[in-house]
Parts: sequence; structure tokens; C-alpha cells
Amino acid sequence: MTQEQTPTPDAAPETTNPIEQAIAPGYAFEGPALELGGLMAGPDELTGSTIRIPLAMLNRHGLVAGATGTGKTKTLQLLAEQLSAAGVPVFAADIKGDLSGLATAGEANDKLLARTKSVGQDWTATAFPVEYYALGGQGIGIPIRVTVTSFGPILLSRVLGLNDTQESSLGLVFHYADKQGLPLLDLSDLRAVVQHLTSDEGKADLKDLGGLSAATAGVILRELIAFADQGAEAFFGEPEFDSADLLQQAADGRGLINLVELPNLQDRPAIFSTFLMWLLADLFHDLPEVGDVDQPKLVFFFDEAHLLFKDASKPFLESIAQTVRLIRSKGVGVFFVTQSPTDVPDDVLAQLGSRIQHQLRAHTPNDAKALKATVNTYPKSAYADLGEVITTLGIGEAIVTVMGEKGAPTPVAWTRLRAPESLMAPSSTESMEATVKASPRAATYSEVVDRESAREMLAKRLEEGAKAAKEAKETEEAKPKGSAPTKKKDDGGGAGEIVKDVVKSSAFKQFMRTAAAEIARGMFGTARRRR
Repeated sequence: MTQEQTPTPDAAPETTNPIEQAIAPGYAFEGPALELGGLMAGPDELTGSTIRIPLAMLNRHGLVAGATGTGKTKTLQLLAEQLSAAGVPVFAADIKGDLSGLATAGEANDKLLARTKSVGQDWTATAFPVEYYALGGQGIGIPIRVTVTSFGPILLSRVLGLNDTQESSLGLVFHYADKQGLPLLDLSDLRAVVQHLTSDEGKADLKDLGGLSAATAGVILRELIAFADQGAEAFFGEPEFDSADLLQQAADGRGLINLVELPNLQDRPAIFSTFLMWLLADLFHDLPEVGDVDQPKLVFFFDEAHLLFKDASKPFLESIAQTVRLIRSKGVGVFFVTQSPTDVPDDVLAQLGSRIQHQLRAHTPNDAKALKATVNTYPKSAYADLGEVITTLGIGEAIVTVMGEKGAPTPVAWTRLRAPESLMAPSSTESMEATVKASPRAATYSEVVDRESAREMLAKRLEEGAKAAKEAKETEEAKPKGSAPTKKKDDGGGAGEIVKDVVKSSAFKQFMRTAAAEIARGMFGTARRRR
């Protein structure tokens, strides 16, 4: 499937249906566009008009919402296929494993072909280029890891559920590690630094900055241990994932679809949502400004978006809104996928130019309230009762409005969506494993790198300090009784010699070669490395 295979109409077809007359002209775009499906004038009343999204407007972001089982995943699959065909790379979290079917050609049946014929879709079974990833290597995909330093204190505080005071203290710990040249690669490194700063040997190091209270350190350490028990240890470390690897095309020019596997999401929802936010911030810092482009450099699908916003602090939400607003100019489009538009804060929702709303249910007073709030966010509709339409949508149907080529929202359109051309079920484990094995990125990220970091360096300092103290004691005891004590030079004492030894060590020089190039803090306190 390619963009050239779908003709672009210069004008909407002639019709006598008043709903079609009101809506169809708004989707007659001149440039390349993704085909969503056929316009419906009512239940089982399909018109001959097509509903589309301009490719150039996909970096204006979007929302895919709807109750469980209404077809959100298939919509995501449909969008990913057409983006790939247009040469646009895609990133998506594969929560249930269904999206892995993108790598396998679909299977035709009478029901499927009847549906595709009804919306004018020339359906052809097609497989798409896919790369499989897994957080910390806990799954079939290529491992994705990140260093604690790069993750930063703000996002980590969000994962750990720390309050403002504890977050500030954690930021102080990161500051100290940066200044002392202590690489925080994994959670054990961070625990070692926190323990050091509350020990007799390390308390004085933060005296001028207010210190780190034992109570706050205790909370941070307990949360880090609980976090590690959720399997987070495997996520932090090296080699660190380079987000530029997401911006790849296959040999045939199609965009690579990057899927990250998320096993046991229910046990660790915070790390999933915050990892996606880290990845988005990482892209923001790495990519150059490109302004308005004919097509995005990457489209990022943020699934289970409610997990990111739940119980988030106001500053954190402000940072998310700012990242979403500014990353558009880097050529990245972001689609939030969730059950209800009310899951997304107003500041973020206001920036989403395209809306694909599947069925919402109104079985409870809270459901009815959410439905009313959703209807109020749409432009004026040609349908008599938009709320009733939303609650009666069939599976694979959605209410659509997008940002047109001139930047104005298109009319609200009841749409029967096209069918994906890849497999609407998981690919086989054997084919996924073969894809991972053949990937050029597997060699880069598969093997864990365990270089000297904060935990080992602090342990070495303590060992050398204890050794120096023991030697000094033995020297003093070896002197003849009654002799005057030898005057020490005012050179900073044994600690100064230890620091000199550490600085001269090969491990410290190796760290400085990699880390001193650039340590910068971004919106979420993420530390960047030069690439």
C-alpha cells in the first residue's frame, strides 16, 4: 500500500444528502493524506465520501479515545500502516501484544472484504517493517535501558511517588553525584550515594547545601527498594538506548514501526508511562528545529495515557504540556491513546489537532458527565445529537475531526474506519524472535555493560580511606614512646590524597571522557549526552 495508490480528490463529490454536503468538503485535501474511512450520515447509512487526515498536519498531535473493546488498537494499527507506507517512522507501546501483527500480512475473510468494499478500500494483505523492543530486556524484543543520570530526578521522583520536599532532596543527590564525578548508571549506584550522604563519612559533603535528612533519605531508599522489586533494576543501566534509532526507514523506503513490549504492565504502570515521557523528552533534546514539514519525522503513540496524568503534580503536568507544545517544531507528532478525553488535562488536550473518538458508554453518572464534557469539546456538529451518536457507535466506527491543511478544524464526521492490511492478531513468537535476531540494533543493545560507577567508586574511597587510617595508626604505634609527634603538612590530609588517587585512576578518566562532554538538564531534569 502506498500513498500514490489512493487518489486525492480536488473537490467533494456531488450529493443531495445534507449531512454529506455539510461535512465532505472539509476533507477534500490537496496534499497527501491518511485514509481513515467512509463518512456515515446515520446508522448503516454510508455515504460515498472519504474521511482523511493531512499528512503534513500529523505533527499537530492527536487523540484516539474510546471504551475498552471499541477498536482503538485497530485504529492505531491502521494509522501506523499508512504512516509507514508514507516513509514516516512510528513508535508505539504494544500493551496487549496485538500490534506485533503489523509485521505479518493480514488474512482475508468474507466479513472483512465486505467491510472494506463498503468504504471503498482496495484491501491487500500487507506486512510492514517492524522493530521489537522490550523495557530492560524483559520480553522478546531488543532491550531498552537508560542510566539513572539520564532519567533525572524529576521523572524518577514521579515514578517513586515522592513529595516536593523529597523530590528536592533527590535533586540534591543528583547534583552531588554530578559534581563529584560519580556516574549513576543503575539503582544500586543511586542507593550507594544516598547512603554515603547520610553516613558519618559523607554528611559533611552537603553541609553547605542544607544536607540530606535521615528521614528523607530513608523514604527515598525504601521507595528505591520497592521500585527495584518491581523489576526496575533491569531497566536502568548501559548500554543506554539512543532515541535516534527510532527515526529509521526500511530498505524499501517505508518507515520503521518501533514497538516496545510491556509485560506485566499492571504491576508497574508508573515506570511505563514515565519511560514514555523520558523518551519524548529525549527526542525533544536531540532533534533539531525543522518548523513546518511536509510530513513528520516520527509519530509517537502514547498508549494508556491516563497512567501518565494520574496523580501528577501541577509542575509535572506543566512540563508535559510544554514538551508536547514545543516538540511539534521538531517534526514529531504525538497521539495520546486512552479511554476518555477527560483523562487528558485541558492544557494538553487543547494542543491535539486530530480527534478519533470511539464509543463512550454512559452507564453511570460519572460516565454521563464525561460524555457531556467530551461533546462540549467538539466543533458544531451536523448531527442532531452528537452525544447519542458517540454512545451508539459500532465497533470500528468513530467520530472524527482533524486539523485541515489551512490549520482549521474539519467538520465532525461519523466514520466507518478502514481495516488494517496487516494481521489483526499477534505475530508468532518464532517470527518475532527471528526479526529481533536479524536486527542490526540487537548487537548494540543486547549485552549489558557494567563499567565502574558510583557504587564501586564510593566503596573504593572507603576502602582506601580505611587503609590510610590503619597505616597512620600503625606508624604512630611504631614510634618510640616519649618521642614528639611528627607535624603533618597542611595538605588536606588523607582525604586529599584519596581524591588525587581517584582522579588518577583509569576508571575516573574513562568516565570523564564520556560524561564531561555534556551534562545538561532539560525540562524533566534529564541529563543529556553528546551523540
